[in-house]
Parts: sequence; structure tokens; C-alpha cells
Amino acid sequence: TQSTWGIFIIKLLKKIVIIVLMEVKQNPFAHTLKTLNVDGKEHRYYSLTDLDAERVARLPYSIRVLLESALRNCDEFNVTKQDVEKILDWKTNSLKQIEIPFKPARVLLQDFTGVPCVVDLAGMRDAMKTLGGDPNKINPQCPVDLVIDHSVQVDFSRVKDARERNEQIEFERNYERFQFLKWGQKTFDNFLIVPPGSGIVHQVNLEFLARVVFDGEIAYPDSVVGTDSHTPMVNGLGVVGWGVGGIEAESAMLGQVMSMVLPEVVGFRLTGELQSTVTATDLVLTVTQILRNKKVVGKFVEFFGPGVQNLTISDRATVSNMTPEYGATIGFFPVDKITLEYLQTTNRDPARIRLIEQYLRAQNLFRTYANDEQEPEFTTLVELDLSTVVPCVAGPKRPQDRVPLTQMKEDWQSCIHNPVGFKGYGLTEEQRTKSAILNYQGHQYTLRQGSVVIAAITSCTNTSNPSVMIAAGLVCKNAISKGLNVAPYIKTSLSPGSGVVTQYFAESGLQQYCDELGFSVAGFGCMTCIGNSGDLYEEVTEVLTKEDLVVSAVLSGNRNFEGRVHPLTRANYLASPPLVVAYALAGTVDIDFEKEPIGRDATGNEIFLKDIWPSRAEINAVVNEIVNAKMYKEVYDKIAIGTERWNKMEVPTGSLYEWSEASTYIQDPPFFKNIQKQRAAIPDINNAYCLGYFADFITTDHISPAGKISKNSPAAKFLLDRGVDVRDFNSYGARRGNFQIMARGTFANNRIKNILLNNKEGPYTLHVPTNEEVFFFDAASRYLENNQPTIILAGREYGSGSSRDWAAKGPYLLGVKAVIAESYERIHRSNLVGMGILPLQYQEGESAQTLGLTGKEQFSISLNNGDLKVHQNLEVRTNTGITFTAVVRIDTAVELAYYQNGGILNYVLRVLLEQK
Repeated sequence: TQSTWGIFIIKLLKKIVIIVLMEVKQNPFAHTLKTLNVDGKEHRYYSLTDLDAERVARLPYSIRVLLESALRNCDEFNVTKQDVEKILDWKTNSLKQIEIPFKPARVLLQDFTGVPCVVDLAGMRDAMKTLGGDPNKINPQCPVDLVIDHSVQVDFSRVKDARERNEQIEFERNYERFQFLKWGQKTFDNFLIVPPGSGIVHQVNLEFLARVVFDGEIAYPDSVVGTDSHTPMVNGLGVVGWGVGGIEAESAMLGQVMSMVLPEVVGFRLTGELQSTVTATDLVLTVTQILRNKKVVGKFVEFFGPGVQNLTISDRATVSNMTPEYGATIGFFPVDKITLEYLQTTNRDPARIRLIEQYLRAQNLFRTYANDEQEPEFTTLVELDLSTVVPCVAGPKRPQDRVPLTQMKEDWQSCIHNPVGFKGYGLTEEQRTKSAILNYQGHQYTLRQGSVVIAAITSCTNTSNPSVMIAAGLVCKNAISKGLNVAPYIKTSLSPGSGVVTQYFAESGLQQYCDELGFSVAGFGCMTCIGNSGDLYEEVTEVLTKEDLVVSAVLSGNRNFEGRVHPLTRANYLASPPLVVAYALAGTVDIDFEKEPIGRDATGNEIFLKDIWPSRAEINAVVNEIVNAKMYKEVYDKIAIGTERWNKMEVPTGSLYEWSEASTYIQDPPFFKNIQKQRAAIPDINNAYCLGYFADFITTDHISPAGKISKNSPAAKFLLDRGVDVRDFNSYGARRGNFQIMARGTFANNRIKNILLNNKEGPYTLHVPTNEEVFFFDAASRYLENNQPTIILAGREYGSGSSRDWAAKGPYLLGVKAVIAESYERIHRSNLVGMGILPLQYQEGESAQTLGLTGKEQFSISLNNGDLKVHQNLEVRTNTGITFTAVVRIDTAVELAYYQNGGILNYVLRVLLEQK
């Protein structure tokens, strides 16, 4: 037929275009192309050993992956021969802040960050049309996987149908968001969505999505960038991957080569074996503390040594998961035989596993740990004997503040007395002994400082690891056998990262014991770990609000920053799943488990933690007997089918989204409204006021909270004015598709402290011209109305925590032009540049305090129309006479181009507009 001939001609023309482009952009390393025969099928690949076997053998395995990407993508435009040579000479160049290109194999999203990504792409399509271009150029050029896992909340817990009820509420609450995402899946190419109720993004990535090796026309290593800071978890599987901001991910999705600084690589040598009572959680908290002290921000960490062979892939993934907590870019474990065994257990295709092994061996990317295997060179070395790791927790306010379990009681009592800080609450002696009576379900309880009110087995960090999950189940079983129980006012929950957990819990018979203690499955998602802990019981909330006790949450998560888990839990401790159960039974963190009983049995005998703690042999026996490939097949076969709720949902059609002004979830983004084909000069910053003045370690949770929307906040007023009931507010994270909410939610964390207000806690700042204390949003609105620019002053590690692009988008919408800090967390600094906000850094040894800044000055900075240089020194002048220089923390030439274009998405839009 005529239409068939038309399709044939189009396909033929496409092939001709591809051939022509290949001729135009001939890879200068085409001579390294080789063929690998696996099971009778030929696979072409760019050979690292043919490039330079001797030099490659000295490179860390993680750097070899960067090298392969540059070798394969070399076109003398985006990637040059010189770039390949730079990576080959890694040992020298990694100390020089050398810029290299990298093109990840795929992009990973979760829904909190995925919704604004799709909103931006839809907005870019509109802008492309307005500028006279083809809207369909805005389309993912590589595989993009989005897992919906951040929306479900612990609305119901401690009941057997909690999961079903929570998922029903989740779907009702987020219907409009889900509908928008499903539209995106139908509209954009290369876009897979894993529906709600399936699992946590990083666990699904580990167990199902990760390819390890891609095998299309060319075979190459899997690599990934993700819009969640815990994307590095997949490094435990031997896949190089790290977290980026949403705007940087969008650029990668659209086929742009990423620019990065060639990183130093810290070699972390592991020896020995974990003791029988020690978990992978204890190991990762120990590693986090060690590496935080080694200052590994912006560096790769690569694990090696004989101890690696004593760690399962689940253990390795736990260590890799908390990479952002120890500050590195990745925590990498190269592929070895244990990796292949894990791929078999998780039901990967046997033919693919054979390809993975043979390809990686051919590329010298497979570790054997044989005596004659050449060890790579590293920038520096760290060593840990696994046998020295002891049971521990981390907190009460940061994941790197590890506390050995034997010292927990002493440490807690010190925290109560210590001055207010990361390890202190500044309570008086009278306040330390304060208590309050709680009447709940007809019984009377006493709440004290340190009482546990939330105990959550949660997060991909731990629920991906069968050994720690089975351990928790066995603790529940042993506790029940001893007649122990958890106080009913404690909000307990179990939120696994995939359905595989419920399969092996059911098969082992352990779920019934979890249910009895209150750890019923509440849903498959991040839940408590990201602040979706839901409300505490009403009676508990009333007492805590009135008495202001320092009560605690204990969770098996990876983040415990102030205000993140729940507004009323001022202390938050990270612990292994079995220890979460232990603290729930004890009802307090003010306990020495070695000397004090965890409870009493029916006859009054004291029961200690050691009496209910399972042995490693007991745990392994259950894991080895129960966990198998069939479970993974049953769970992940269902993902391809989709859930009934998801499949029934109807979505709009068309390549351009039809925005609705009435929507409180999805709004047309303002970032591209005034964009022109040519970039404009960047004006100087003149007489800017300070919007916020912060001390050290301000996190992205402080800047752009993901949790509950407070009833008296500017965001709440916006929603109430539009007829949204308080019970339907949802969270800031769920409303990231609406810039109006997110602008009002910027700096809206109840625990943020602003030096402009003498470190007063809460979402308030000083409007300097009037000397009034107001909400951050209200102050920013006044400055914007009067065309007055603003800046932020900050201390060390500004922007730590989640890879949250709204922590840059929000300040952009509030009119912030620059941030001046002592240091930055890697991803947030990149996000600031990506939104056209200038990150400046004080000179070494200087700070706002040493310079005598109060935050009430006005600041002026000459920007030379944006014609700046990487790491240039700029003069900052104030109206009080204080003048100082600060370093431009734009780290690469490509980042400078982003900044000059007003942000990365503006840059990409202009590039795509010009492409033929």
C-alpha cells in the first residue's frame, strides 16, 4: 500500500542519514573495534586492551568505565582524542582538575524528581515550538527509567491491610501526578515507568533494571545517572552510577554529553570478615564515618582487597547506597564471580550473564582477586579490617555521627546536655528529667526525653538486603516467644523496597511475627526514610506539641537530618532493621542493651537483647533456603503488566501537554517563558540584600523540604485559597510539578536556623529594609517587587543531602542571584550553576564570620556581562566598606556555558534549536 511504501522510504532514508553521519563523525579509534563471539552471536565493542593494555591495567576499574565511554563516543566534537588521552593519563591529570566528557548509558528517575523533569521537558517542547523549532526534538535519546516510589505515606500502620489502604490513598492523592507521568510515558520515546506499589527505585534498579552490560550494535558497560542522590547503590553491582540534579539529568536524557572533572580515586582496601553479630548496616555506618573524615567529596571510592569476597552483593549495595552520606561521587565494587551469582539469583537471563562475563573479562573490567591479578593504582588508600566493625547506630542529627551500641546510652545523655548542635540539645538538668503522661487506648504511659515514637524498617539501604531483613524477622519471632511487645503508641511500620521481601517473609513464616509486633507491611516505597512517615497518633502529637520533649525516631534509612523524618522527632537514629525492632521493644534510645533488659517475660524475668538476637548461622540458613530466582521472576514479571489501578487510568493524548490553570499539582514551568534564540549578557549584581544567612551543613532538606506542608505556611495559604482541604495538602515532594508551591516551600523547613534572626528556628528571615521578621517567601516577594536582587550567605557543606534540583530552582524563583559559602556539596553546587545562580566560595580560612559580615549589608559583584573564567576570583563589595574576594565555583568550561545561558536547560534548548 501507499502508506507501507511511505514507511519503507522513511526507514531507508533514516539508515542513509545514519551512514552519512557515521562517515562525517568517524571515530578516530575505529581500529580498536573488535568482535566477541558469545553463544554463536557476534558482538562488536571498542577494546580497551587494544587501546593501551599496559596503561589501562594501571587504572582503577571505575576510571576504565569512563575511558570506555570516551573511547566509544569519540567524534572529535563532543569527545576528542585528547579527552581519551587525558583519561589514560588519569594518575597525573586527576590532581589537576582536568575536565572530561562522559555520556551515561541511561538515566534513572523517581517520581518526586521525575515529575518536575517531565514538566520541564513538556515546557521545553512548548518553548521549542514558540522559537520556531521542532518540539519533537525534546525527546529522550537514551533509556530513561522512572520508578514511582516517593508518593506513598504511612497513613495507616500496625494493621494487616495497611499496605492496601495506604496505596489506595496514595493513588487518590496523587492521581493528577500519576496521570501526567503516564502521559509522558506515552508521549516520549525510551521512557519506562514502574508503577506505584512496585518498590523503591534503587532496589528495583539493583534487582531488575540494571543491565551491567548493554548489547545493541555495540556492546558497552552499563552506566547511569539518577535524580536521586542514592543512585550510587548500583555500584555494588559493578555499575558506575551517581546522583545528579534533575536539570542535569534532563540534559543527559536529551543526548548531551556531560562534563565532569576527572576524579581522584580513593582505594578502600577491605580485609577480614564481619563478626557474627555485625550487620551490613553497621559496616556502612562505619565506612561513612571513616570516609567523611577523609574528605572524599567529589572523589570516586573503589573497594578492593580480600575482604570484598566476604561481602554479598546486597552487603556491597548497602555500602554503595550511602555514598552521598560519606560525600563521594561513587562507592564502586567491580564485577566478580559473586556479582554473576547474584545476577542468577535475581533471575537475569543466562545468555546475558554469559555475555556480561565474557565482555568484561575481554575488557579487563572483571575482578578475579587471583594472586597474580594486577592491582590498579589509586590516589590514596584507606584500609578497614571487617572484623573490627561493631554494632552501631548513627545520629541523632547526621548519618556520619556513628555511635557504637555499647556507648549509646552515654552518648545520648551527653547529647541532652551538650550545647545545641549536631550532637547537642542544650537542655538544663531540670529539662533532662522532664516527662509527660500519655493516655492512649485506655492505658497510661510516660514519655521521657529519648522515648521512641517512630520505629520504621524502611529504605532501599537495608530492605534490599535479605540477611538484615531476615534478622529483623527473627528478632520479632524471638521477642514474641519471650512474651515481649511494642507499646501501641509507637508508630511502627515495614516498607520494603520490593515485593521480593514480602515473598521471602511469607515463605519463611516470619511476617506473622512482624505483624504481631506492629511491623506490618505499610507499602512499597521510601516512606519514613524520606519523611513520608504520616501523622503520629493524635494523642501523641498533642502531648509532644505541648511538652516539647526530645523524642526519637529509629529507622533503617540513610538520612536523619533535622525535620526530615517527622517535625516532632527532634532525635533520629539510623540503625539496622533488627536494631529498629530492638529499640521499638525498649521504647527508648536511653538504654544500654548490654546492662539493661529490653523487657520482661510473662513471669517477670528480665529479657536482654542477646536473648532474642539471632546468630549469623540462623540467618544464613533461612536466606539460603528461602531466597531464590523464582521469587524475583514472579515479582518483576508483574511490573511489565502494570497494576490494575495504573492500567485503568486514562490520560490525555498529544505531543504537547494541555496545561490547566486550575491544577494545584502540574503547572507550566516559568523557566522558558522569556527565552530568546540568542543569550543575553548577564547583568552585575548591585546592592543585593541577604535573603538568608546560614551556618554549616545546611542540607537540601532545609532549602527545599520534601515532607509535610505546614498548616500556617505560605504554601498552605496558596492551597487553601484554591479550595484544597488540609487533609489533601500532600507533601512538598509530591507538589514539585507546581512552581507556585515550590517557591513558597523554599527554606520552609521548620528546623532551619537563620543567623539573621539570631539562629531562630523556623522558615523565617529578616526583611532588611524594614527590619521585619517574615516568611522567606514573603521577604523574597518584597525584594522582587522592588527589583532588588538577593544573595545567600552560608558556611561549610552548603547543600548537603539529596540531589534536589528544587533546592536550586526554588532560590532562583525567589530572586537569588548568588550564594557565597565556605564549601558546597557536589550535586547542589552543580544545580546552582544549572539554574544560573552563581556559586561563590570564600578564600581558604575566610568566612562570613571572619570577615565580620552581619548579613544586613548590601552586596555588589561585577560579572563582566557573564564573561567569567573557571575558578576566577571575584571582588565582593558591601555598602559598609567590607570588601573581599571569592572564588567562582564554576568548575568546567561547559558549566560556564550553562551559566552564561542562564542555566543548563536554556543552553540545551538553544543547542537543539540550532541542530539540523
